[in-house]
Amino acid sequence: MTGLNLAYGQSAEPQWRHATALTGEPRYSPDVEHFNYVEPDAPKGGKVRLSSIGGFDTFNPILPKGSIAPGIGLIYETLMEQALDEDDISAQYGVIAEAVRYPEDYSWVEYRLNPDAKWHDGQAITPEDVVWSFEKATELDPRKKFYYQNVKSAQALPDGVVRFEFDTTGNRELPHILGQLLVLPKHWWTGTGDDGNQRDIGGSLLEPPLGSGPYKIGSFEPNRRVTYQRVEDYWGKDLPIRVGTYNFDEIQYDSYRDQTVLLEAFKGDQYDWRSENVAKNWATGYQVPPVENGQIILEKFPDEGRGIMQAFVPNLRLEKFSDERVRRALNLAFDFESINRTAFYDQYNRTASYFAGTELAHSGLPEGKELEILESVRDLIPEEVFTEVYENPVNGDPQKLRSNLRKALSLLQEAGYELRGNTLVNRATGEPFTIEFVDNDPNSERYVLPYAQNLKRLGIDLRLRILDTPQYTNRIRSRDFEMTTLGWAQSLSPGNEQRDYWGSAAADQQQSFNYAGIKDPGIDALIQKLIFADDRETLVAATHALDRVLMHHNFVIPQWYSGVFRTARWNRFGRPDNIPEYTHGFPTIWWYDEELAASVGAQR
Repeated sequence: MTGLNLAYGQSAEPQWRHATALTGEPRYSPDVEHFNYVEPDAPKGGKVRLSSIGGFDTFNPILPKGSIAPGIGLIYETLMEQALDEDDISAQYGVIAEAVRYPEDYSWVEYRLNPDAKWHDGQAITPEDVVWSFEKATELDPRKKFYYQNVKSAQALPDGVVRFEFDTTGNRELPHILGQLLVLPKHWWTGTGDDGNQRDIGGSLLEPPLGSGPYKIGSFEPNRRVTYQRVEDYWGKDLPIRVGTYNFDEIQYDSYRDQTVLLEAFKGDQYDWRSENVAKNWATGYQVPPVENGQIILEKFPDEGRGIMQAFVPNLRLEKFSDERVRRALNLAFDFESINRTAFYDQYNRTASYFAGTELAHSGLPEGKELEILESVRDLIPEEVFTEVYENPVNGDPQKLRSNLRKALSLLQEAGYELRGNTLVNRATGEPFTIEFVDNDPNSERYVLPYAQNLKRLGIDLRLRILDTPQYTNRIRSRDFEMTTLGWAQSLSPGNEQRDYWGSAAADQQQSFNYAGIKDPGIDALIQKLIFADDRETLVAATHALDRVLMHHNFVIPQWYSGVFRTARWNRFGRPDNIPEYTHGFPTIWWYDEELAASVGAQR
């Protein structure tokens, strides 16, 4: 999040710079020809086939409803873009914008557009496009409105400059995150469509939209397939951040509705690359001849560029989940250790942080700067934060599980519940404690059903309901759920997005990422500490503090993480020798290898 680099000096009139970094300095100078993690002479050509789940019904990239086509970002660009190999992984370099500047108090930011930047129809990208894109994004997408809530104005200036002014000072991330804005062509969206009708950015769209990126839409079938074709005369192909990237002539996404069919389609050579998120599949699902003879490559890559919290998420807007003792009881009943052994082949670690696997995860008791931050909000946070280390319950054998279930029942009784026969009921109302667990993946049965069996021993009736993906998505968006599995991926530079994840103001916004409905003044105060941290040390300390308090509130029942990307691919592709530390970079920096493809066989 914090500490935009001022390496080029400050004066009364801020200097223009080619890149920004939240801490330290950008790695690459203005005159670099390409970045270190690419093969600059990578061959162009070939095709890669990818997959998605659930289908699509719109090409509108900013409307937060409907199912957007996978890969749509290939046709668009942002003002700036992150490099993949920075020590500060948030470092951004110019794409549509060639330069950026801002004052010492971070009260505004200006971007100067690259005069070569063009839409695919040949028209120049203008500051008016940028302003219109910002206004429409914040008008139509509640998440964007919330994310950019401190931006009070956007203005097109002469000489290809766009200026954003803020209603606050000291928010070091604000000048940076405006660079993430997706820029759309105002003249196209306000024009007439192929059907002769006025286009509407506020509605769904299945007309291939105009873009400015390295690809354009070739062909498509709604809910089934979309193909992107490389733009031969793409204006940005010689930008340092683009050299050696987007090497495929064609990128195709096929949509599937069933995870089992999806795996079998991969093994049947119906698509080329698969990120394997199911431990059982990784352990047993690839024992097929193409793997044995090298046609399919199984490979793990380190997952070090993000923190992750995946959890059973109860809807805290419901009265039955409002008591922290109830939520802790639900955690006590989760036998992660047995499920990891029997269903996951011991491939996972138990999650004990919202930033698991990174330096941002808290540990031990608070000390130093973190303790100072916690002391400043002491009256708003649990006292145990200062005296107790958060720990998940440990199960794994019948004796431990019985002990934890006894503790769970005691907590439930303290919270106003009692057993009547074999049913846990609210002592005051007599209402049974039931949970509807919704998911869109039948594979969830492997861990949800054992969890339900343990809850049954407490008198709680948890029932799993599998929905199709659109229905599931709509229910989560509208907060029409009791419990589900959800996850939050965190960057190594957390910032303004934390308001959307855990802030009270986001709890009742249907489109926010505050799925659980967290409303807590202590959390709100710590988010502010994090956003306005003035250096990396303070940012890390504030993140530790936020993480610690989130965990101590037991808002969710943490699940697991692996720390690696498990991937399977048909052996048709080349890649650079120095893959970036934080990502495998597929397909962006890979390419089609004709020799390998010939040895594997033609794509079907």
